[in-house]
Amino acid sequence: MRKSTDLTLYPALSNDIHWGVVRARFALGEDFEESMVSNVTIIPFAGERCVIFQIADGSWELPGGTLEPGESYIEGLRREVREELGAELESYRVFGQFRCESGSKTPYRPHIPYPHFVRVVGYGDVRIVGEPLNPEDGEQVIAVEAVELEEAVKRLEETGRQDIADLYKLAYAIRQGDRLK
Repeated sequence: MRKSTDLTLYPALSNDIHWGVVRARFALGEDFEESMVSNVTIIPFAGERCVIFQIADGSWELPGGTLEPGESYIEGLRREVREELGAELESYRVFGQFRCESGSKTPYRPHIPYPHFVRVVGYGDVRIVGEPLNPEDGEQVIAVEAVELEEAVKRLEETGRQDIADLYKLAYAIRQGDRLK
């Protein structure tokens, strides 16, 4: 039997991913150089349920985003969780990263590393405390829901986000393993 952290079980994470001009490769592990972090993401849980959010175009997305100038990755994560989920971050555990390279002639924002940077990935517990803040320069969130893993995966796959669906499955497996320790 293969371990739940065998990346071949998550095909969308086993190969390069292209996000516009950015080429990314996912790697498991907790170690990263904080000065290289441009983005932080979370697979959020409320109890045993996965928290997912939908934006105005109908797609379901992964909570997180780009760091602001001078912001640590955990500060950025707290801000993004509040903005996108209307939630407070209760815990966070890094389990991987996307090692990225931009093909753009200039950085996305002047304060983030370029052309190589890291998108930190982890799971954590959140507590929904209100409505998403929906800042003008961010995605406009139209729904936040806590659902079973299978429902989260189904919705993500239906909107073409196999990469995020695989991240939810991997985070769920790692979280279950961590609880057995």
